[in-house]
Amino acid sequence: MSGVRLTRRALIAGAGTTALAAPGLAQSLVGQLVDLGLPDGPSLRPTTPAFPGKGEMIVQRVNAPVLETPMSVFREGLITPNDRFFVRWNWPMPTAVKAGAHRVAVGGAVRQAVSLTLDEIAAAGEHVSIVAINQCAGNGRGLSEPRVTGTQWGNGAMGCAKWTGVRLRDVLAKAGIAAGATRVRFAGLDVPLVDGAPQFIKSIPLDIAMRDDVLVAWGMNDEPLPILHGFPLRIVVPGWFSTYWVKMLSTIEVLTGEDDSYYVAKSYRVPAAPVTPEDKDFPTIPITAMPPRAFITSHADGAVVAKGQPLTLEGIAFGGDCALERVDLVGEGWEMPCTLGPDEHGPYAFRRWSVTLPPLAGDLSQIGVRARNVQGAVQPDRLAWNPSGYARNVIERITLRAQ
Repeated sequence: MSGVRLTRRALIAGAGTTALAAPGLAQSLVGQLVDLGLPDGPSLRPTTPAFPGKGEMIVQRVNAPVLETPMSVFREGLITPNDRFFVRWNWPMPTAVKAGAHRVAVGGAVRQAVSLTLDEIAAAGEHVSIVAINQCAGNGRGLSEPRVTGTQWGNGAMGCAKWTGVRLRDVLAKAGIAAGATRVRFAGLDVPLVDGAPQFIKSIPLDIAMRDDVLVAWGMNDEPLPILHGFPLRIVVPGWFSTYWVKMLSTIEVLTGEDDSYYVAKSYRVPAAPVTPEDKDFPTIPITAMPPRAFITSHADGAVVAKGQPLTLEGIAFGGDCALERVDLVGEGWEMPCTLGPDEHGPYAFRRWSVTLPPLAGDLSQIGVRARNVQGAVQPDRLAWNPSGYARNVIERITLRAQ
């Protein structure tokens, strides 16, 4: 659908120096803890309302910022507010960007390399908006058993927002795509901490880059992108994991072969076939599209519910890279269909579900919700373990105590 018209005033709003690691911030987090329920190890994480530009978040790391959305936020609405949206940076980010001086270089296998201002990006094509889930590939990693290395996320490394910008293909048209093009690669303004470390660079196949809904976006929930979320521009690839949604976009490069950069060829990959923790040196494939997932948000694990009374459960679900088809409540040897709420925001967004159980005779042990999308992909009952904890979509289960 059509988006709001980009204005220079909107772009430069708040583009002055923004402090993201205020002195004493780490010390201010002590004593405010949330239990993520991680297995076999420490699961307490600090929360704070003091992180610049954010409400209360679970703090995984201060620099480069890694902030997790508390699951309680997902009870409040299908659109995740900007100030409660998770944050993930691989490398330290600039704390200020001057919009008037920013340029995006478009080169590689193009007819004519160009360097585009924000105004030129905005004029490249129709302004469009799409609601889509942005989910870290490692969302839920901290729940893996056996445990794996990496950021120990609960399930809050995701959010759903309205993104506004122009189509990537219209920006590419400013340079013209040359014959033999296979992929489009992106880099941002974040830089490695140490010499020799790989820059965070990602690429997508050309056919994905040319989709109607893949954007160069400047807007997030009808506001300019916050600096923590990639001001002034970021890539949006609906249905794909957020590793491809490069922030603070500065370079677009068209490739004619495979991408041998570290974060495509070596990292953000999963086993090509099922593996065990003992397996070594197995072939891998890159993470791309998201699978379906569903969550109970009305009740936390271990919550006490009324015995002898009906119980209504509610939550959110999504189809991954296509629309959600159904959600079922599952227990130990039983299942029942849930009622889906209206499709308010399109195929890439969160959707509500609910189900009412008859009066409870006792505890509800190991219940969960299972999502299925319109392409037939279904959440599995057992975890497909991998050594990086990527692309988790096992049914998430809780136990409720009836009293």
